[in-house]
Amino acid sequence: MTSPTYQGLPLPLAPHITETREFFQALDNFTRTFAFRAGDRVLLLTDPLLDARVVEAVSGHARARGAVVRQYMEPSSRVERIPDSVKPLLEEATFVVSTWFCSIIDPYCIARRRQGQRWVKITYFRNLDLLRTPQARFPIDLVGEITRATARRYPQGVDFDLHFTDARGSDFRIHFTPQMRENMLSTNRWRGRMGADEDGCYVHYLASHGPNLWDHNAVRNDLSVPTQMSGVLCPQWAVGFARPFEERIAVHFEGEYVSRVDGVSKEAVTLREMLVGGRMIEGGGCGFNPKAPRHTIYPAGSNAPGALHFGIDLARPADYIRKTLPDWEEPPVHVDLVMLDATVRAGDALLIDQGFLCALRDPEVVALAAVYGDPVELLEAGVD
Repeated sequence: MTSPTYQGLPLPLAPHITETREFFQALDNFTRTFAFRAGDRVLLLTDPLLDARVVEAVSGHARARGAVVRQYMEPSSRVERIPDSVKPLLEEATFVVSTWFCSIIDPYCIARRRQGQRWVKITYFRNLDLLRTPQARFPIDLVGEITRATARRYPQGVDFDLHFTDARGSDFRIHFTPQMRENMLSTNRWRGRMGADEDGCYVHYLASHGPNLWDHNAVRNDLSVPTQMSGVLCPQWAVGFARPFEERIAVHFEGEYVSRVDGVSKEAVTLREMLVGGRMIEGGGCGFNPKAPRHTIYPAGSNAPGALHFGIDLARPADYIRKTLPDWEEPPVHVDLVMLDATVRAGDALLIDQGFLCALRDPEVVALAAVYGDPVELLEAGVD
């Protein structure tokens, strides 16, 4: 006797019915993000593993806008500081598109942006075929509104703690002053500016990754200024590990630095060897694109709403990463811990409830989502 065939859901539509419409939705996001101006001097900082079609797409769009394009390639994207030989090229550029790891934190890059240079980081656009994914066509204006709605939940004018908890026993706090809040939330990404049209901007494409619930923008990227934080994080997973951890692993912090790692599994031993002495540089990198795959954490953490990654800069390069991720887009001095089910409060305000980004149900977000389609489907029908 054969088993019955069950069908309670519709068959997927044939690609020829949807692919053209969906591609042009993604293309609109692409052209608005790479907001080139006539006369821009565009510099592409690339690596050999980047899909050459990405370079051609960005270059073609730039030239169509009247911009001039140059490309400089390093042997990998794991560049930790801007080489002196590249600085003259950067000083001539008005717009930079980069795959390099150092783009966000190198003081030289920060200084260039303070002088008005616009940057797009393409960690999540290494293959042109990504234009055909749901996250590529999710409206960037809606990503921006979700980000702003989250920012509005941060208390104003008072000291408060950003408090991370979960069912495994995480209990971690980052202390904010009113000035830290203003410093961080004044950045273009926290203001929901998704296109690189603002002088001094730094944006990610695809529009999924961050901004961070805390990072050194809170102290104007002065790494000599300590931030008051402490507690324990119990990550479910980490970039470089094939699957989530079976054991409860606890990562303890004293200030910004990892003091110990509890656990007896092979993964815990590996993390202990890597993390102790490392420094937190991203405290809760949050996803804001509802169509980003929730359980895809490579290369730098899940970008689904409410999924968090905690970036730790290591005290020394990790042999485990060298062996496991030889072609990773980041150098072996950085580890991203991942939590998919955290609860986060800023003071008394709830930001994330067991992995659900609360701003997805804010009236302003729902109203804007209704412009593009069914708000429930757009905002809450996630991608596994």
